[in-house]
Parts: sequence; structure tokens; C-alpha cells
Amino acid sequence: MGHLNLPASKRSPRQWRLLDLISAVFFGIVIVFFLLVFTPLGDSLAASGRQALLLSTNADPKQRHRLVALVELGQHHQPIEACPANAVDHMPCEDPRRNSQLSREMNFYRERHCPLPEETPLCLILPPNGYKIPVRWPDSLTKIWHDNMPHNKIADRKGHQGWMKLEGPHFIFPGGGTMFPDGAIQYIDKLGQYIPISDGVLRTALDMGCGVASFGGYLLSKDILAMSFAPRDSHKSQIQFALERGIPAFVAMLGTRRLPFPAFSFDLMHCSRCLIPFTAYNATYFLEVDRLLRPGGYLVISGPPVQWANQDKEWADLQAVARALCYELIAVDGNTAVWKKPAGDSCLPNQNEFGLELCDESDDASDAWYYTLKKCVSRTSSVKGEFAVGMIPKWPERLTKAPARATLMRNGIDVFEADTRRWARRVAYYKNTLNLKLGTPAVRNVMDMNAFFGGFAAALKSDAVWVMNVVPARKSSTLSVIFDRGLIGVYHDWCEPFSTYPRSYDFIHVTGIESLIKHPGSTKNRCNIVDLMVEMDRMLRPEGTVVVRDSPEVIEKIARIAHAVRWTATIHEKEAASHGREKVLVATKIFWQLASVSN
Repeated sequence: MGHLNLPASKRSPRQWRLLDLISAVFFGIVIVFFLLVFTPLGDSLAASGRQALLLSTNADPKQRHRLVALVELGQHHQPIEACPANAVDHMPCEDPRRNSQLSREMNFYRERHCPLPEETPLCLILPPNGYKIPVRWPDSLTKIWHDNMPHNKIADRKGHQGWMKLEGPHFIFPGGGTMFPDGAIQYIDKLGQYIPISDGVLRTALDMGCGVASFGGYLLSKDILAMSFAPRDSHKSQIQFALERGIPAFVAMLGTRRLPFPAFSFDLMHCSRCLIPFTAYNATYFLEVDRLLRPGGYLVISGPPVQWANQDKEWADLQAVARALCYELIAVDGNTAVWKKPAGDSCLPNQNEFGLELCDESDDASDAWYYTLKKCVSRTSSVKGEFAVGMIPKWPERLTKAPARATLMRNGIDVFEADTRRWARRVAYYKNTLNLKLGTPAVRNVMDMNAFFGGFAAALKSDAVWVMNVVPARKSSTLSVIFDRGLIGVYHDWCEPFSTYPRSYDFIHVTGIESLIKHPGSTKNRCNIVDLMVEMDRMLRPEGTVVVRDSPEVIEKIARIAHAVRWTATIHEKEAASHGREKVLVATKIFWQLASVSN
């Protein structure tokens, strides 16, 4: 019956080939089945397949839109997929692969350039292999886990200057910098000979080109709160190191646009070998420093061009610009220069070698979201009230005293005082009833995504935290009030990713989350809340906390999406003394790794 009964010698070569082929296919199927079911290869291939599907979905805007809609409706029953492993430190608006194609003029290519939502994969960024819950503050000031950001370039290049070094499983931060290799403490003490470091006169500072932010980190012991910034550059992760240490920082570049702060925000501005060409382009960058520096405030520049070899002209030009704006040169100590800004309007003469002029009276010096740098001097008289250093209350009194700039809003003083009381009550409820981790070592880096007057941050004054107060760019410009009361923050539009690395914050708070994505005065959305929550997940550390306050309908929607971004969420009633229909969602980000993707 068939060829199986023929003697072997009688089988044709063709029959042999067919039999061998069938047998090989059969045994191949058995082996592949065994590998897929009983070995890690199956998990790997499944993950690769899901990733290919994810990327193909995001390559098709219509398919991506359908996926986002399903997630928002709670009809996508699986969590959003993991991003590729090489996206572990991804910042969508500071992507060097994308931005390298742009103009180099005035470092335009190193500024923010955000992709459209449909150009962005809808995926969740994983921590690197070996990631651990960060070292707690204040120990994190001097050491962090190496595996949380295994980037050795700064340690290799700057270790001899006291920036950082690798010791066992940790990066160690001795507190040094290029211009203060003996440590920030000694350097700050030297500055204290010329500026009032320790008596509460100075509170807000901006450290430009900050490195790993040791200067800002050690200013905290003087009750000076420094915002540190640097671009994403060849060092790759200096701001990421600063944030992992628990020091206030974000990614920015002083290029073609104003920095995202209101006018006259900082009591102290500092550059330690930041290499900003302050006098280039008719002193445009110095004029931006002047816009941000509070009248009566101090400017410190250490390193080039201050008494620097082969930079005599640059040093002379820097002094000439400062003189034109009537800055008082307090001291030149080695390669460090200290100036004090005049308390009133600039004494700018009609003629000067840089062609500087006062800005038009119609210019709003606090417009700073995607606002092109102006080659004119901001008028202090454009802001009403007392806000100069020495005229505003010292820290900590300034935290609770309504500043003059609050009066720019109708009934601003009353609104400020009511907001301060409201947030003291709410934070007490968060701690005492909801048992949130505020006030514990688990929380150091905090963000308020819709900060208004900074009442939430003010209520955390007794906690060992710092708060990034974000004022949405399309809402009332209240950020100046936040700085006047001695807090820090930035403008931002939440339809775009934030300028920070993944895993930056322990705690993210937002009131009125849906208002962040709507057109002002409209019910129509400008972007999708799913994309916003994926961005929140990118910024949040594993086991970090999110608190959302909004209407019951919005909170229910957020709870549905929370499952898709792998958060565990609970819904609570608001505190008894509050009015309105608000509910409170509290979510925790699950600590998950690639090995758990298929679980």
C-alpha cells in the first residue's frame, strides 16, 4: 500500500526527497513549538512582534488615532506597549536625531523642537536594566545609583574637576565644578563676601549652563532656591544627573528665544563657565539676562571671558555692556566677576557702542513662550509695584505676603490669600486622610502642572521637597507671582512634551487636568488627554504618585486611562471644607521592567 511497503532499494530519489521534506517540516514545527512555549525566546519574539505592531500602528496616523480613542474610552483592554529599549532616556522635543537637521545659527537646533502627536509612538518608556528606586534626599546630593543612568562620560571627562566619579554601584558627587574644583561650598562662601547669601535677601536663582548642578544643590543650605538649566549636549545627561540628585533643573538652551520665565524673576543669576557669548549679536544674550534679573539683583560670571587668556576683547565688551545698563561692578576676584543691577529703569544712554535701546512701552517683558529674543532693554517700569531686591520681604516672609504683581489680576490680593488658605487645607487632607507620601523621604522632586499662584507648593514649605510650578502658557500669566513669593517654575503648553528626562519626578499634581488641553473659553480639545497621560508617565519615576483633581466625569475618564499606562488608581472624595464637584484621583506608577511586558 504505497511507497512505505517498497523495499528501500526500490524507492525513487524523488520519494526520498519528499519523505525527508515532510519529516523535516514536522520536526521543525515541534522544535519551534518547544522554543516558543518553554523558553524565554518565545517571550522575546512575542515582545518583538508587539513592538513591530506598535511601530506600524504609529506609522499610520489614522490607526494611531483609533488606538488613542479606544484607550480614552476604556475599550483597549491591554496596557499601552513599551517603547523600544533605546528610548530609555528619550525627550521628544530635544531629540538630537531630529534636531540635527536644523540651523546651527544661534544654536537654534539645540532648542525645543517638538514632533506632532501623530509623529510620536504611543508607548511607555521603560527604566534601564538594573534600575533601582533613587537614593533618598539628602543622601542623593552626594551619591546616586550608577545603573539608573549608566552614562560615564562626565565622570571620565570631568572627574578631575570634582564633578562626579564612579565608586562601586554609585556615582559620587564631591560638589566640585570646572571653576570651583575645591567644592561648591567654598565657592559659595567666597561669593558671600560680595553678595548677601545668608540673610534671606536672595531667594530665587538661575544657574545657566549648570553642569550637574552642584552650585544649585549647595545653595539650598542657604535657603536659596536655584533653577539650573543646560541643553542636551555632548555630555548627554547633566540635567538628568541633577534631577536624580534631587536638585531643581530642566533642559533648556539660550538660543533664539526667550527662556520660559517672566520678567524680573531671579534675585541672583549665575554662570560658571557656561560659555554663553553674552555680548554676541549686539549683546542679545546679556539683554535676556537683564530681562530675567530682578532690579537690585546680582549677576555672577565665573570663567571666560573674565580676565581670561586671549579673551581681552570679549572681557572688555562684557564690561562695556554692563556699564551701558548701569550695572555696578562689585568685584573681580580672579576669574569671577560680580555685578549688581540698578534698582530702577536702566540709565541707558542715547548712544552706546552696541546700539542698545529701551523696548517699546507696548512690549510685555513677561511674554516668554516661544517668544523670539529682542534686541532691546526691558523696562522695569512696565511692571507696577515693588518687586526689586531689598524692597520685597525677605524669605520666608515673602512666601505668604501677597506680592504687588498679584494685583494685575482683578481682586488679586483677596484671590491670593484665599488660594493660600485653600491649599494649606488641601495638603493637610492629602497627608492626614489620604496618607500620601508628601513629607516622607519617598518624595523629593514634585511638579504642579497647573500651579496658578503656587499655593500647593507654598503649603509644602515644611517638607524636604522642591516644586516645579508650571503655569500653562495659554492661561493667566501668574508665574511672576510664584517667583515673587520665592518659588520657581516655568511656562509650558501641555499639548507638547515637557523639557525633562524620563523618570524626573516622584510626585505629580494637577488640578483641572482637562483644562490643560482645551482651547481657552471653549469645550473643544487642542490635543488628546491620552497623550498627556503618557507624557506624565514618562516624567514620573517608578512607584511615583500622581494626584488629579477634577470633575467626577473627568476623574472617571482618567481612571480608565490609568489602567492603560499601568498605574493603580483610587478615587476619593474631596476634603469636607471645599466647594464644587471635584473628586480626587490618586495613582501609583507600577515599577515594571521589559521582562514583565508579557505578563
